[in-house]
Amino acid sequence: MSVSVFLELVEAKAKIASVFPFFMGLFYANTVFHHVNWSLMGLFFVAMLLFNMAVDAHDNYSDYRHATAEADEWKQQTNIIGVHHLSLGLIRWLIILFAGTAALIGIVMVALTGWPLLVMGMFCFAVGYFYAAGPRPISTTPFGEVTSGLTMGFVICLITVYLNLPANQTLTWTVFWQVLLVSGLAVFAISNIMLANNLSDADEDRLLKRKTIVYYVGKPAMLKVFSWSYVLGYGCLIVSVVLHLLPWFSLLVLLSAPIVLKNTRYFLVKQVKKETFKYAVQNALVIALFSIISGVLGMVFN
Repeated sequence: MSVSVFLELVEAKAKIASVFPFFMGLFYANTVFHHVNWSLMGLFFVAMLLFNMAVDAHDNYSDYRHATAEADEWKQQTNIIGVHHLSLGLIRWLIILFAGTAALIGIVMVALTGWPLLVMGMFCFAVGYFYAAGPRPISTTPFGEVTSGLTMGFVICLITVYLNLPANQTLTWTVFWQVLLVSGLAVFAISNIMLANNLSDADEDRLLKRKTIVYYVGKPAMLKVFSWSYVLGYGCLIVSVVLHLLPWFSLLVLLSAPIVLKNTRYFLVKQVKKETFKYAVQNALVIALFSIISGVLGMVFN
């Protein structure tokens, strides 16, 4: 397996979805608590990426294995495993290696922190597994967008905040709701990647017997949801800055709006996986880059 094929298998281009909320949590902790535990951040960053790669590889693996006979052409010409004739055994071992290593790092962090991390970690592992496995994987249901957005956008952000809590601070409901607001931009951007995927694969999903939110609600309504999600995300950012949960420099993220608007318009015209799905990924990338750069500036000047 070449490096390029491996990166495609684990969907490396979408890893910004994990990194984005990680940094949002980091900026919140630095702004509100003026405290960052860099050693725990390093451990969590590695575990987060390893587990995310395991989930994406498992998603491709499950899609290939459970595709119906009617979808044989899709298996051989679209799914990365069929296109590159990859070994299912090798992929299984990669999934076990990545997920197992992430779990071991997680156990070490639980020992260094406390049981809330164990609960959040187990929740992420459960969602990661059932996202593409079981009799009815989450990705084939109407709950894929909400689940991926909240788990990756919010829970990753919440774990990051928890790991950076000062010794005299606990994870309260106030912190919980503040982090939910702060992670709003990441939640909506990440859920839109999943939504764009389902909008682009609407016909293919019918063939594979996937009943996503697009199947039940229809494309016109979900295209409106796609557009308004970015508006709501930027709104969460503005409110977070006004409430002093993020540094004022975070408002520089609004400079990404023209790019996001242009990409969104392109996607609204045509929803084709190989042609326009990239615009949702680019939007998440652009928003993430602006967020990270502005947040770092906030940390430096504050």
